Amino acid sequence: MSEQDFEETMRESADVTGPVSRERADRFYDRMRESIRQYLDSKSSVAGKTGEYLLLAPDVFVLLWRLINDSRVNAKNKVMLGSGLAYYLFPLDLIPEGFMGPIGYMDDLVFAVYMLHKILTDTDPAILREHWSGRDDILDAIRNVLNAAENLVGSDIVSKLKRTVK
Repeated sequence: MSEQDFEETMRESADVTGPVSRERADRFYDRMRESIRQYLDSKSSVAGKTGEYLLLAPDVFVLLWRLINDSRVNAKNKVMLGSGLAYYLFPLDLIPEGFMGPIGYMDDLVFAVYMLHKILTDTDPAILREHWSGRDDILDAIRNVLNAAENLVGSDIVSKLKRTVK
């Protein structure tokens, strides 16, 4: 992530109280995707499975945004999904991107996936599939991230994220 991208992300992250516009979501997605791509290109040791999980982070971010804007998702779930968006945008989380680089999106991904798993109790999976722009089926992606969560971010962080989602 370039210094200019980092500064822009920090400026946008400082104002997470208002709604996230489509333009802001698109800009954040593009910057996140490019930053992850550059990171993976420079760190061959992170390629492979970890890189695949990391590349899910932008798609999951956009999924959260799309679900918040879908009238078929109930208000309670929209509030929860909104906190997931805020977590992505807020610069100081459990693994901060500003200090750790794109690998810091792993906790954002795991947190968002726990939320998506939780909303599946009363949201039709077809709605998630409709809004999913990722490569594989969203339900498989959710299951895979949940199964790998402790390896991706560590058991302490997983415990904190689980407590937050409950």
